[in-house]
Amino acid sequence: MKILFALTGACALLLAPGAYAGDAGVETVIHQFNDAFNKGDVAAARALHVAAPIIADEPAPHLWSGPKAFDNWLADLGKEEAAQGKTEGTVAIGAPTREVVSGDRAYVIVPSTYTFKQKGKTLREVAQMTFVLAKEPSGWKIAAWTWTGPEGTPVN
Repeated sequence: MKILFALTGACALLLAPGAYAGDAGVETVIHQFNDAFNKGDVAAARALHVAAPIIADEPAPHLWSGPKAFDNWLADLGKEEAAQGKTEGTVAIGAPTREVVSGDRAYVIVPSTYTFKQKGKTLREVAQMTFVLAKEPSGWKIAAWTWTGPEGTPVN
């Protein structure tokens, strides 16, 4: 009986990583989105999303969904940043701290840092982004994402 439990446990350990193994295509899409955003390439950033994504972010109204979600989020972000005097923003992302791929869906958390100038001072928001991706015939696309973190703090 002990041997049966040991074999079952060993098989479970061997099979478990495959169920949650990453997919390089998932991380590639996230990096492409980040690169396009930093370059101001709106068309490329938008094209990496599904037709009706969901976005949760700091600017009001904080939640966008549907076919115009990306464009509406970008417009609201631009309005808020202009009102607050934010310029020269760039986002740096790190290696995923969690990545779960389940068939044609993926859940990925990446550490993220937004560095920007506000009224001449350099500030930094250390946060994380959580992505949900869907695998379409053309490849992985971003179905949803959220930015989560505290307000920016001055860079010394």
